Amino acid sequence: MKQQRPAAARAVTDGMKLHRHLVRLAGGVRTVITLRPGTAVRFSTNRFHDTWHVLSDDHGAQLLARLLWGLSYQARPGTIVLIDGRFLTPTPFDADPADPIVLVPGWCTAFDDRVARELKSRLPLSNPEGTVRWRTFGLDRTLEPAVLEDWWDRYRHREEKGRVSRRGGLLVLAPGSPDESRAWALQAARLDTANRFGSDYAYLGPWDRGYDGEIQVFRRFRPMVNVAARARAQVLSRPGVFTGPDDLRSAVWREAEFVRGDAHLRVREWQGSTYTLGREAAAMLAHADVATLDDLAEVGSVEAYRRMRAADVRGLSLEMLWAIEGALTYRDRRSIGADRRRELLAELGPQPALEPIRRRRHRAPIRRVPCGYDHRPT
Repeated sequence: MKQQRPAAARAVTDGMKLHRHLVRLAGGVRTVITLRPGTAVRFSTNRFHDTWHVLSDDHGAQLLARLLWGLSYQARPGTIVLIDGRFLTPTPFDADPADPIVLVPGWCTAFDDRVARELKSRLPLSNPEGTVRWRTFGLDRTLEPAVLEDWWDRYRHREEKGRVSRRGGLLVLAPGSPDESRAWALQAARLDTANRFGSDYAYLGPWDRGYDGEIQVFRRFRPMVNVAARARAQVLSRPGVFTGPDDLRSAVWREAEFVRGDAHLRVREWQGSTYTLGREAAAMLAHADVATLDDLAEVGSVEAYRRMRAADVRGLSLEMLWAIEGALTYRDRRSIGADRRRELLAELGPQPALEPIRRRRHRAPIRRVPCGYDHRPT
């Protein structure tokens, strides 16, 4: 199968080329649209808090937006869009394998469990019938603030019927109407990880005591996947028996903290029936004469950090100060605002100046040449 040129591998524009396959499944022939080999994008999937997630980075969100917008105009009965194989990666949390993703225009294409199972059994698809130009007219203009606000004012009163579900081993995103497909596209296109959390998300489908689906993106998506894969490999290489996938995931999450080098930032953790200091955090806080969460509350975040800094604790950084403050205020360290961080730094004061290290200059001994020795080159 022909690879696309490197310059086009990351292109996410109107008219991008996709492959077209004709696949005979239950109920007739389906037109399956796939990404071209070499496309520089990766997706993953998981289920968390009773919601199916499509996971990627900002680039993946932009591509998904193009696919959903184009589907709203170009779908014909029997059309589906498939993201599988080489474009999937393990989850960035615990390295669980991802499911292939299918975009189905629910207003004109039937896609039940039997069709899903048959399509899954045919993967990976090869030898496409040709390529198509995926047109996304109007997407860029609609994303302009004034136009976007007007679009949402007209759309928000319409009934949403889209569903996100797992069928036959595939994660199926099925907007219920062309407008809903465009709404999902706009939500994906507006995702932006340029914030202090480094992530963003958008819900899919109508509210029914929760949402069926969610698109979630991370600024460091690929490094997160690498960390999770290393952590999972290390956990599985050790002797031990896991009673279920939840136990394995928990072990991988814990190991990932050591792989990233931030296990000490878990200052408050639940053990048994109460909250205690995290093991690695407790080892660092022992240098500040802090043995319990009550001790930490009495000392305070700034004084505890100041004591550790005076003790020259290895691996100490300002992230630990934010983590202590978060533990004392029952917040994630990343949710501590800039104003509060400046207050903590002002209370902490400047770093004490270190005395310069005096190094003795080494002089090589002088070797005396014995008299009468001719050291000239011969």
